[in-house]
Amino acid sequence: MQDDTLKRLRAAASATKDRSPEEMAKDEDYWAEIRQSYTVDRNMINLNNGHVGPSPRIVQDALRQYLEYSDMGPYTTMINTLERQIEPVRRHLAKVAGCDPEEMAITRNASESLENAQYGIDLKPGDEVLTTNQDYGRMIETFRQRERREGIVLKQISFPVPPPSMDDLYNRFERAVTPKTKLILVCHITNRTGQIFPIKRICQMAHARGIPVIVDGAHAFNHFPFSLADLDCDYYGVSLHKWTGAPVGTGFLYVRKSRIAGTWSLMASGATQVGDIRKFEEIGTHPAANHNAITAALIFNEGIGIDRKAARLRYLRDRWAHRLVENKKCKTLHSEDPAQSCGIGFLAFNGVDPGKMRETLIGKYSIYTAYVPHEEYTGLRITPHVYTTLQEIDTFSAAVEKEVG
Repeated sequence: MQDDTLKRLRAAASATKDRSPEEMAKDEDYWAEIRQSYTVDRNMINLNNGHVGPSPRIVQDALRQYLEYSDMGPYTTMINTLERQIEPVRRHLAKVAGCDPEEMAITRNASESLENAQYGIDLKPGDEVLTTNQDYGRMIETFRQRERREGIVLKQISFPVPPPSMDDLYNRFERAVTPKTKLILVCHITNRTGQIFPIKRICQMAHARGIPVIVDGAHAFNHFPFSLADLDCDYYGVSLHKWTGAPVGTGFLYVRKSRIAGTWSLMASGATQVGDIRKFEEIGTHPAANHNAITAALIFNEGIGIDRKAARLRYLRDRWAHRLVENKKCKTLHSEDPAQSCGIGFLAFNGVDPGKMRETLIGKYSIYTAYVPHEEYTGLRITPHVYTTLQEIDTFSAAVEKEVG
C-alpha cells in the first residue's frame, strides 16, 4: 500500500512538474489523486484540521507495522532496534526544517517542546517575558505559573486582526522591550487567525539586546515554506500531527547549538547530557513506533511540495472567505497578504453568535470548525487540508449563508 501511494503521488507530481504552484492549486484532478491517500470519513466535513490533521494512509501503515514489530518482544524489538532508528528520523527532520541534526530534538508535541524552553531558561524575580495576548493559551499559562512560583513578570502586547502590516507587528514588539526584558515568546503563525509574524526581524532586534527568542511554530511546519536557518531564532517548537500528518504524539524542538548547554531539560537529564540535544527527549519509556513513522509523513509531504501545498491551502481559504464576505453579516479577520497568512482563515460575524453557529454547523450539517473566543474578538477558525474538496468548501459556505439569513 505504501509503495502504491508513493508511486501514484510521484507520477502525479512528474506529470505536472512544469506548472506553477498557483496553477496547481486549481487543478482538481491533481488534488483528487492526493485525496486518495487519505481514509477520512466523507460523511462529515472537517474544517478543524488546525487542531489535529489526519495522517495519510502510508503513515498509518508505517505506524501499524512499527507497533506490531514492537509487540513481538518490546525490549529487543522496540528498545534495541526501533528506538535506535530515531537517528535517521532526526537527520531527515533536520534537513527538511533547515538545521543541524544536533539541534533537533524529537518530542511529543509543540507544548512539550516549548515548555522545555520556557522552563529551561533561568529567570530571576522581576525579569520580564514578552509575548502577545494572542499566543497559545498553554504557553501563556506556563509563564503565568512561573510568575506565581518565581516572581517573573509576563508582559503581553495586543495587535489588531488583521494588522495593517508586518512593520506594525515588528514595531509593537520593539516598543514593548525594556531593560528588564529577558525573553521573548512569539508565534510564527498564530493558532487563532493564522497571522504570520516577521520572525527574523524580531529575532535580530532581540539579539541586538541580548534577548533569546522562543518561536511557537506549532502551525507552521509543512504548512508554508520556510527554513529555520533563515529565522535566526533560538528555540522553535512544532506539532507534527497538524500540517505534517505524522502520528499524534509527535513533534520537535529546535535549540540553537550555543543554547543547548545553558537550557535545562523539562525532565531530569544527566550531567553528561548537558550539551546534548537528546536531553530534551528524556520522558521515560515511550513508543518508538510514533517517531519512526514521522519519516513516512515527511516523504509524503515532499511528494506534494511545500509551495504547492501552501498555494492549495490559500486557494481553499480564499474560496469560502471571498464568498462569505459578500454577506453583510460575515467578516474575515485574517490577512489577505500571502506573506502574513496561509491556510488558516477566521470568520467573524455581525449580530450572530459564533458559538451557536459552530453548534448548528455540527448538528445540522456535520461540519466541524473551531470556536475561538478572545477578549478582543470572537469567531470561527476555518482550517481545510489538502484532502478537502471544493464541494465541501462550498457546502460550508452555503450552510453559513443559510443560517445567518
